[in-house]
Amino acid sequence: MAHLRSFRPGDEPALAEICLRTADTGSDATGILDDDDIWAAVFVLPYVARHPELAVVVETDDGRVAGYAVATDDTDAFEEWFLSEWWPRFAQRWPKPVGEPATRQDSVLAYAYGRRPGAEPFAESFPAHLHIDLLPDVQGQGWGRRLIAALLERLRAAEVRGVHLVAAGTNAGAIAFYARLGFTRLDAPADVAAFGMLL
Repeated sequence: MAHLRSFRPGDEPALAEICLRTADTGSDATGILDDDDIWAAVFVLPYVARHPELAVVVETDDGRVAGYAVATDDTDAFEEWFLSEWWPRFAQRWPKPVGEPATRQDSVLAYAYGRRPGAEPFAESFPAHLHIDLLPDVQGQGWGRRLIAALLERLRAAEVRGVHLVAAGTNAGAIAFYARLGFTRLDAPADVAAFGMLL
């Protein structure tokens, strides 16, 4: 039977695959960018590199990792680390786009290059933030709720006062899911659905 467990070194390729297969508003993003590896380098791998203790995975009965929740307990400190230590290692592989983003890849890279302390408006009231993704074969079975609960327990143990997350404004399933879990909708641009929870 599937179960939750803590992230372990060596899980990174599975997490990268899950990120890719859910990156297009919950759907498979394979081939959308010129380089599929960008998704994980921006949205999941830095979290397990910096905060392995704030990463929980769903492992199936055949030993596959099929979902994850990852977090940072201090968004501004994380964004400073992302800017100064994590992202520079990719500058040669994925140079900063010039001018206004012309492609989806340009937009994702522009986001990565723009990450910095103070850029996230929700971090003051809700200093932690998280990302969660599940492969389709484990969706609709309560694993998302369990992942969030496990992560919130770890954040509370770290005495974090609040957590936020952001989803695409068009992702109706995610919006309904976070509301059911007790997250409060935050003011955000129309194309973004932001949620916060005080801990």
